[in-house]
Amino acid sequence: MTSLVTPSPLDDPRTLVSTGWLAAHLKDPDLRVLDASWFMPDSGRDAKAEYAAAHIPGARFFDIEEISDQRSTLPHMAPPVEKFMSRMRAMGVGDGHQVVVYDASGLFSAARVWWTFRLMGKMDVAVLDGGLPKWRAEGREVEDLPPVVRDRHMTVSRQNHLVKDVTQVAHAAKLAQAEIIDARAAARFRGEVAEPRAGLRSGHIPGSKNVPFATLLNGDGTMKAPAELKAVFEAAGVDLSRPAITSCGSGVTAAILSLALERIGHRNHALYDGSWSEWGMYEDLAVAKG
Repeated sequence: MTSLVTPSPLDDPRTLVSTGWLAAHLKDPDLRVLDASWFMPDSGRDAKAEYAAAHIPGARFFDIEEISDQRSTLPHMAPPVEKFMSRMRAMGVGDGHQVVVYDASGLFSAARVWWTFRLMGKMDVAVLDGGLPKWRAEGREVEDLPPVVRDRHMTVSRQNHLVKDVTQVAHAAKLAQAEIIDARAAARFRGEVAEPRAGLRSGHIPGSKNVPFATLLNGDGTMKAPAELKAVFEAAGVDLSRPAITSCGSGVTAAILSLALERIGHRNHALYDGSWSEWGMYEDLAVAKG
């Protein structure tokens, strides 16, 4: 039987690590673990309260709503560089740290924080495969203590090519310059159901392809192996030789597509931060259905 602290051959500290990898490295002095749990507003769950009740030992809570650009009317847009740096410093996360991000859903919002770190030029960051549910299912330790935090300096170099705004996405769609890949459920993509956010039209960006994020995951919330991920993208009609722009409802699950692309060696991808919360709002932007 495999030991519970045996890392997996697929572990990559820049994309995805197993619970075995994290257990083996949990006491490393330069490891920082972040709980990036976030739930849809109608879920009835409170991420911060759940973190306070039980988290992986030493984990800090990364508040996706608060560590965002609150000058924007759109939900949880990428934070300004200065805000990101000051929040990370206050959490004791900085230069020279290996960061592991997890969430309480398995693999849902953690990828968004992985992408945010990469947007800030921080590459030593991975998502915990299967997240807190897998960690707990394996009987691993959790605690309710706040972490001991010491300030750590952080240098940031924003990677603007990793994010797209509405003008860039509209241009890419019109000229068919990139594969626009939408992580929303198929019924939302096809415009058959109302959007969960009020006031948004139903449908998708013309020419975009649909890869619902759940199709990239196994039943236990872990990410499929790279060969299977590649097959899912190809089955959806995605040409993996072209640049990719990932999208979803509000820029959270789009990052799961970005993580999957990175896992299969597709490096030329960016995330549409405003996603459908923005596109679905503007009457002058075309919407496709079906």
